[in-house]
Amino acid sequence: MTLYVNLAELLGSRIENGFYRPGDRLPSVRALSLEHGVSLSTVQQAYRVLEDNGLATPRPKSGYFVPASRKAPALPGVGRPVQRPVEISQWEQVLDLIRFSPAKDFTQLGRGMPDVSSPTLRPLLRSLSQLSRHQDMPGLYYGDIHGVDALREQIARLLLDSGCNLSAGDVIITTGCHEAMSASIRALCSPGDVVAVDSPSFFGAMQTLKGLGMKALEIPTDPLTGISLEALELALEQWPIKVIQLTPSCNNPLGYIMPEERKRALLRLAQRFDVAIIEDDVYGDLAYSYPRPRTIKSFDEDGRVLLCSSFSKSLAPGLRVGWVAPGRYLEQVLHMKYISTGSTAPQPQLAAAEFLQGGHYEPHLRRMRSQYQRGRDQMIDWVMRYFPEGTRASRPQGGFMLWVELDENFDTLRLNRALLEHKVQVAVGSIFSASGKYRNCLRMNYSGRPTPEIEAAVRTVGETIKHLLAQPL
Repeated sequence: MTLYVNLAELLGSRIENGFYRPGDRLPSVRALSLEHGVSLSTVQQAYRVLEDNGLATPRPKSGYFVPASRKAPALPGVGRPVQRPVEISQWEQVLDLIRFSPAKDFTQLGRGMPDVSSPTLRPLLRSLSQLSRHQDMPGLYYGDIHGVDALREQIARLLLDSGCNLSAGDVIITTGCHEAMSASIRALCSPGDVVAVDSPSFFGAMQTLKGLGMKALEIPTDPLTGISLEALELALEQWPIKVIQLTPSCNNPLGYIMPEERKRALLRLAQRFDVAIIEDDVYGDLAYSYPRPRTIKSFDEDGRVLLCSSFSKSLAPGLRVGWVAPGRYLEQVLHMKYISTGSTAPQPQLAAAEFLQGGHYEPHLRRMRSQYQRGRDQMIDWVMRYFPEGTRASRPQGGFMLWVELDENFDTLRLNRALLEHKVQVAVGSIFSASGKYRNCLRMNYSGRPTPEIEAAVRTVGETIKHLLAQPL
């Protein structure tokens, strides 16, 4: 167990046992550093764990305090290890989620949709409009299979914030992050191969494995620190794992940011067993803390990490502009892209490049991060207010997704069927598992600015859960 986790547990037990009472000021970072003989950064990480767990609250220029009242529910539990690789199911449930189109009278709490109504996106809309009026019609020609040079250069600069020192030549533009991951998986794996995934895990990646005839090995994942390295090591010793696929920063659906030292340890594990890592960083720019988290790719010296991302969550999914930095596997990934979609549509690439070149991206991110963090706090408050007692919820450190865990015998598939008559939908937990686990869990989106309509939808979800729990099975 790492030093900061030990320290966080010690302070947490003192808070829980009343040694520090509600409203008390907690010891300063420097005082704890001297008392326990650890670095200042170790203490700061311990306080971040306490903050994420609702046990400590920072006050500017004053330090950390015990909250006057606990405002955060208990965190979800860590899933039990699956004994063997499995073939992926749940396609029908995924289709139920993605087939819904936006409707005025329907509240969709399940989709991974960012807020696209922000005024900070106006320069992007202007660029799209102006490009369509150019006489030379740049958006109507075939594009380079690698992607628009100007955009690749901007993305290489953007990746500096995540610790990566890459050039435009290291980047391939794709049709969204989904294609980046799909091309990466196809470049590395064959039908029947085993891929280790964090659990719960993004359903899109698992459905790609399903479609390609591969098997997933689910690795237990902590809601604060990420994939269990101990369980992963045992799995690597036991099974012929070809690739590790995970979302370590602002994870979907749990929302955690894997601590930096654990990212380094994961990379060392991959090097030891000589496996590749497909890193999904699509939410990384939406971390609430500054600086944004480093990617595993930033520590990669032998090219075994394939970094996948897009603007689908930070700007708008309709752009369908993503990218992959595939390291040593660049030629294989490029070939997989060619035989699936060919070149990516140039017009949205050009518009995205102009948006970044104009300096509009960072102000937009600042606005979205602040909005999403407020949305998280509001959504957690509504869950505590309207959901049954004992409900557990994640404490996202970025992005706009909340993972909720209900009574272990509850069935969220049944919940979603009951919610249809109220014109509300959530994402059922079973789609985030290759083997159909997490049937008692659900995911909700809080990207939109809180409104009475969204609150009413969350209240409807909570009341429906209580109603179903009261019914005999």
